[in-house]
Amino acid sequence: MARNRKASIEELSVQELEHLLYRKKRTERRLRLRRLREMGRVVDVAHLPPPDHQGTGASVALTSSYRTTPSSPPGLARRLANKGLLLVEVTAVVGLLYVLFNLWTTQHELNQELAVAQQAEAAGLALPTAAPTPVIDLVVLPTGHRYIEGRSPEPIESGDIPAHLLPVMQAYQPPPIPTPGPEQARVIQIPAIGVNHPVVEGAYDWEQLKRGVAHHIGSAQPGQVGNMVLAAHNDIYGAIFQHLDQLSPGDEIVVQTNQRAYTYVVTKIEIVEPTEVDVLAATNHASATLISCYPYRINTHRIVVFADLVMDTSG
Repeated sequence: MARNRKASIEELSVQELEHLLYRKKRTERRLRLRRLREMGRVVDVAHLPPPDHQGTGASVALTSSYRTTPSSPPGLARRLANKGLLLVEVTAVVGLLYVLFNLWTTQHELNQELAVAQQAEAAGLALPTAAPTPVIDLVVLPTGHRYIEGRSPEPIESGDIPAHLLPVMQAYQPPPIPTPGPEQARVIQIPAIGVNHPVVEGAYDWEQLKRGVAHHIGSAQPGQVGNMVLAAHNDIYGAIFQHLDQLSPGDEIVVQTNQRAYTYVVTKIEIVEPTEVDVLAATNHASATLISCYPYRINTHRIVVFADLVMDTSG
């Protein structure tokens, strides 16, 4: 019998073998589903084809594991959002590292200063006295005035000064004009805009500004370390600084004394509010600051030219 069965199987065609295998698998699958149904691990889902693609019902196994379909690649918006979040995270980490580095640097410097002070105290040496920081004594930048067509120019009035600064301005007393010295500024030349005028002391004094370019008393002298402040009008009394806005970085400013000439080179130009007096602050290198009203004949702001000393030649 087995031999006849084996012979009969060998005589079957490929299609018949596939059909026979399909029927065997189908029988085994139905038996397996019946056992799972008896165990309560399958449920019937209506409107879905059965596993053998016949009938009107389907059995679905309730197992803990399931097959996942590969997700589609994220869209452009999602990729950009992910990159943005990554950038924010990187920026936060860099910022945190920067803050930690600054804290470490500050602590290190303080520890060094403390060590120097302790060593000096142990050796009985006097600690060096720090040079006082110059105090800016103005609340409004110089050259301020009111220009009225057909009338004489008027100095800045109380109505032009912020109310909270008015008491300080009214109490301000210009320092006395110092005795002329050999290193005092005498002439300023700016070849790029045709300036060649005398320099006098007293940048905030209305009468001194009538005479030419005024050197702010207390600011650095030509060639010295610090900030040399020079001011002049832009539309009256010669309009000496009318064309400061035409200067560019790299232009030269030559300031002469009785003994020599000092050359400064323009580094930048800014338009500021009249109350931004921090431009008068001292610097740790030889520099010059030129100030005038701006815009021409309107004078609501100040134009400020910053320059650094680059060389000096014998006069």
